Amino acid sequence: MTDNPTADAIPLTVLGTGAMGTALVRAWLAAGHPVTVWNRTHARAEALAAEGATLARTAAEAVSANRLVIVCLLDDASVGAALADVDLTGRDLVDLTTGTPADGRARAAWATAGGARFLDGGIMAVPPMIGDADSGGYVLYSGSSALFEEHRDTLAVPAGTRYVGEDAGFAALHDVALLSAMTGMFAGVSHAFALIRREDVAPRDFAPLLAGWLTSMAPSVHLAADQLEGGDYGKGVVSNLAMQVAGNATLLRTAEEQGVSAELLTPYMGLMERWLAEGHGEEDGTGVVELLEVGRGRADA
Repeated sequence: MTDNPTADAIPLTVLGTGAMGTALVRAWLAAGHPVTVWNRTHARAEALAAEGATLARTAAEAVSANRLVIVCLLDDASVGAALADVDLTGRDLVDLTTGTPADGRARAAWATAGGARFLDGGIMAVPPMIGDADSGGYVLYSGSSALFEEHRDTLAVPAGTRYVGEDAGFAALHDVALLSAMTGMFAGVSHAFALIRREDVAPRDFAPLLAGWLTSMAPSVHLAADQLEGGDYGKGVVSNLAMQVAGNATLLRTAEEQGVSAELLTPYMGLMERWLAEGHGEEDGTGVVELLEVGRGRADA
């Protein structure tokens, strides 16, 4: 922690001192920012007092202490409960609580009606990455661009920043989209390790091959984006959908031989087969995105 905060190290309030909230507070303290903290369970915030934070007994007291207020609680319902009777007039409210796009938009309307400017945030990091400039962690922000620009430097202290638009739901939308892609990747990784588990193949020896393969495949997202924006799913195809679907049979037979359930693969394979049946064999798999859009006669059929 810096003993003499610089003139531009503005004071701020943090509501919520769980693992992530605590990491955020420590990063701001280390950069010389005076920080007021509040947590529903007061004892969990006491350790931060020894590190220089000011403890508030109530959320209202914490909010009144500073113009910039950061919220990092369990869920949107917790945010509503904590701030139910708090005067937000003139405050800059930045909500880093994980939620949905609808949560972000509703919370923005609520905060604005209460006299505050509002930013929603999606933290693309785990607590150990906070405060480490080399970790690659960042926070997605959406909502008031004026608020973001004014506090950009302060918000950048714990992690990098990515502003994704005035629509307050966009931070959560980007956050969940990225996490969903990660979940799919983890599903594939789990299946891959399951295939080798009963063989004389050490997971540690296999892991570099797996990481390298996934890294080499990652740039394909740029082609998919071009295809989606242009509406041409045949653009730049190297391995067409008909070939991929035919190859799926080998993946399924191998899983059966190895005594591994294919349940992590078959939902996507089913979509591939449906898109192929609709006459898209010369394209690649990007078109399955259309099958996922509920209300277009496919995903909800």
